[in-house]
Amino acid sequence: MDYEQLLDSLTPDLYERLKQAVETGRWPDGRAVTTEQREHCLQAVISWGERHLPPEERVGYIDRGRKSAPGESGPRPLRWADGEGEP
Repeated sequence: MDYEQLLDSLTPDLYERLKQAVETGRWPDGRAVTTEQREHCLQAVISWGERHLPPEERVGYIDRGRKSAPGESGPRPLRWADGEGEP
């Protein structure tokens, strides 16, 4: 079985187990994940996610936020309270 066939055979449940093993460093039965296993699992999780998940659910997704609405002047500075109860 080659890498592509392996990715095609992964189920969503197995994907979640591999992702959890990468996150916690432990297999579901409590055994430690080796460095090599973690690297392989992470690569499989990323590759499977690219094929089967929408971008916002993938590992490493960064929400870029929204653009300013018309009329907004841009970032506003923070105003710190001086401890006297006045904002």
